[in-house]
Order: sequence, then C-alpha cells, then structure tokens
Amino acid sequence: MSASAALLFQGGIGVVGLAAIWLFDIPLLSGGLGLTEALLFGVLGAVVTYLLLLFLTQMSWLFPDDLTSQMQGLYDFAASFRWPVLVALSMLAGVGEELLFRGAIQGWLLQYTGPWTAVLAASVLFGLVHYVSFTYFLVATGLGLVLGGAYQLSGSLELVVVWHAVYDMLALYCLLSYPHWFGVHR
Repeated sequence: MSASAALLFQGGIGVVGLAAIWLFDIPLLSGGLGLTEALLFGVLGAVVTYLLLLFLTQMSWLFPDDLTSQMQGLYDFAASFRWPVLVALSMLAGVGEELLFRGAIQGWLLQYTGPWTAVLAASVLFGLVHYVSFTYFLVATGLGLVLGGAYQLSGSLELVVVWHAVYDMLALYCLLSYPHWFGVHR
C-alpha cells in the first residue's frame, strides 16, 4: 500500500465519523478536561496501556494464538514507510477512529442503551474492524474498552484521540526499533 493510500484511508475514517456525528445529530460527551489535561492524561494513558499490553503478551497462555505472525505483517507494513508518514498515520488513526468509534458509534448507542453497553458494543466493533486473528481481536477489543471507558468517564474526545495516537506511535516505534521483543525478523 502506498503512503498516500494509507493516509487517505485513515483520513477517510475520520470523515465518515464526522459525517455520522453530523448526519445523525449525535451529541458528543463534554467533560471538564481542558486541552492540557487531555494531552497529559492521553500521553500517560497511552504509555501505561502499552506497557501493560507488553507485559500481558509475555503470558502466552493468556492468548489463544501466537501474535508473532501478526506482528511480522505489521512490521513489514510499517517498515515500508518513513517516520513522518507513520506519525501522520498514527495521528489520523487517533482522530479518525476515535471520531468514528467513540464519537459516532458509542455516542449513537448512548442515546439508546446504557453507557457501559455502548462502550462494550463500540469496543467489540472496534475489535472486529481490527481483526486479523482472534488474539488480535481480543487485544483491539481490550484497547477499545479502555478508550471507550476513558471517554465515558472523562467526557473528553480529545483525551482518547491523544491516547490512541500516542499509543499507535509508541507501538510502531517499539515494533520497528525492538522487533525481537515480538519475535519479528527484520
């Protein structure tokens, strides 16, 4: 996939999310976090979440299949781009996927269900969209639960956008810089 196609795809997710929010008049949660707090807690949340995931992936019994092949595929994809493109992809994924999954889907579901049902359903959809294996689905759904819960508790879409974007950047940095952590070969 070319850099422009990847960037266009990730940007398109945000456009779909914004369009759904506008078209269905979905109210966004509004909390008491300012931009500085959203940035601070988003970065902190991303680092803690990523470290927890690294710790959990060391427990092979916790996951029904091996993540190595998925990580190899992700490594091969990421290694084909320069860092400015990877940073842009991470930022667009943070903005786009959070607008779609937390803003539009979770927000729409909040109008018809309880808050935790909305978080769970949006998280499962997030996991399904990221499905490459059952284990990867579980990891993505877990991340969706964390992000959905953070959005629900904070009322800050900015928080989860930063959290998601920084998480993706951190994950790509570690994968490309330390592939042996994941059993990946350069």
